[in-house]
Amino acid sequence: MTSSKRVTLKPGDTIGILGGGQLGRMLALAAARLGLKAQVFSPDPDSPAFDVVQNATCAEYADVEALELFASDVDVVTYEFENVPSATAMILAARRAVLPDPKVLETTQDRLVEKDFVTKLGIATARYADVSSAEGLKTAIAQIGLPAVLKTRRFGYDGKGQIVVREGDDPERVWAELETRSAILEAFVPFEREISVIAARSVTGEVVCYDVTENEHRDHILKVSRAPAAIPDAVAVQARAMAEKIATALNYVGVLAVEMFVVPGANGQAPSLLVNEIAPRVHNSGHWTLDGASVSQFEQHIRAIAGWSLAQPVRHGKVTMTNLIGNDILDYGKWLTMPGATVHHYGKGAPRPGRKMGHVTVVEND
Repeated sequence: MTSSKRVTLKPGDTIGILGGGQLGRMLALAAARLGLKAQVFSPDPDSPAFDVVQNATCAEYADVEALELFASDVDVVTYEFENVPSATAMILAARRAVLPDPKVLETTQDRLVEKDFVTKLGIATARYADVSSAEGLKTAIAQIGLPAVLKTRRFGYDGKGQIVVREGDDPERVWAELETRSAILEAFVPFEREISVIAARSVTGEVVCYDVTENEHRDHILKVSRAPAAIPDAVAVQARAMAEKIATALNYVGVLAVEMFVVPGANGQAPSLLVNEIAPRVHNSGHWTLDGASVSQFEQHIRAIAGWSLAQPVRHGKVTMTNLIGNDILDYGKWLTMPGATVHHYGKGAPRPGRKMGHVTVVEND
């Protein structure tokens, strides 16, 4: 069976999850709620997702024998992070349906390919240029202007793999510091706020979007998400339409997040939107849906890859999600006494700076 073939699961069937972090953990819990089983594949023996499933495979993603055994034990495969090795996805896709389709990863794993894809859809992004050398960076700076952000084309997240380039910076030094052979230079965007749209698309092409979420980052890591975002209704409608267009163009199945910048309009005009990134998976900015909506992003993803109908989520009120990062988790007990707050502890090991250890959701009446 290949990932292009449609599957329809029934209660008791098993979903294979690549990746054993907190997203895999919450996907497995959502599957159990719907009567489905989950098996997690991860090379990390301390994966928090292992704690909530009966069966797990601890092996490297290049272990062909382990992958084949894993595929034989599950009915469909999904993933909790977008940097799944292409060879791993190909091995599994030859044996089981892999959703979202691994072809999506070819677009979203490379920032330049992703930007080209979004631009061809007629959706605006920050101005950008391909960079493959220090000389190329000088050319890109002349084209894009400064300040700008130099990013690795692959494997960057939470601020890793990127450098802000400002007037007076030495391009030779900046290029050497990034330590890559392929990068993209993006114009610095004077945005008024960052938002994201969590969208789900079913095997039949139905797309359901959650309320637009407003995101606050600290040290390049998401700290707080609020739903709904404080933006005009017309901008929210536009944001959801952009996410739907992207999901449809990718022939996507499952949940994805589209991160965007809201840019102030000139001379009293309405704000405009620029797409920043696509995350082909459930997303941190959608964690508020666990307690703040009638159906979570994790359940929507399970429904989609199981071949089931999507839910129409209803938000319960004004929702604030706060990430517990690093040592924040040591003080999580204070949230247990806060009215309206729900604490999610990811069961990870020792906290360290920048590591997401849990989150708290607070729901208030509109």
